Amino acid sequence: MNWPMTARMNWRGLLVSVRSSAEATEALAGGAAIIDVKEPLAGPLGAASPGVIGEIAGEVGRQRPWTIACGELNDGIDMISARIAGAVAAVVAIAGDATLPAAFKVGLAGMAGRPWRDSLAAVCGRAPADIAQVAVAYADWQRAAAPPPLDVIEAARSLGCGVLLVDTFDKDAAGLLGSAAPAEIAGWVGRARHHGLAVALAGRVSIAEIPAVQSLGPDVVALRSAVCSNGRIGSVDRRLVRDALAASKGASPQ
Repeated sequence: MNWPMTARMNWRGLLVSVRSSAEATEALAGGAAIIDVKEPLAGPLGAASPGVIGEIAGEVGRQRPWTIACGELNDGIDMISARIAGAVAAVVAIAGDATLPAAFKVGLAGMAGRPWRDSLAAVCGRAPADIAQVAVAYADWQRAAAPPPLDVIEAARSLGCGVLLVDTFDKDAAGLLGSAAPAEIAGWVGRARHHGLAVALAGRVSIAEIPAVQSLGPDVVALRSAVCSNGRIGSVDRRLVRDALAASKGASPQ
């Protein structure tokens, strides 16, 4: 079982999801604390290709901790394991093993009523021991046919996770604050903390919403669409990342 991610990195600040090395450059220049690699065209936790992951690893290096999205557990244990293995091989080939991702994350859409705990444990058991697993709960879990967040939180520690990510599945619907009541989200955060988990909140969080999301008590606010020049499928812009960082510190965006 993987060891908690919180033992390996400072899990605090703004996380920016990127889909290319050019976007990674923008996110770093804007002050992102954590870089996440995903392909938004492939879903809320869409996996980027191994080559793209390797290129981003080469750009980020040791400047910041970084993570990878690996799709939905519903894709199958073998598929998720192959994505992790392919990413690791590409990173080692392009950037060296010192730049391996700190963690991977897998969504649970479509897994309600299925043995998702056992499947996640199997994926984790196949992953390299020094790449941690982030537990993912969807705020719009009913729309996603995913397990309820409280069930994911209760399972996270036994699965060897040190971090909980609360995200939204349907990126065309309401964002995080429109998918669940703030009091409910704060309850998930509190329960996760009770279990010793760090917490990241995501899901179409706008720059203007960052202070409200931070008031719910997360360690990390995760962004993509808010820091892209043309929405989620656009390109990360360092100026928007700086605006997001300013908002997170209570300052007015420039």
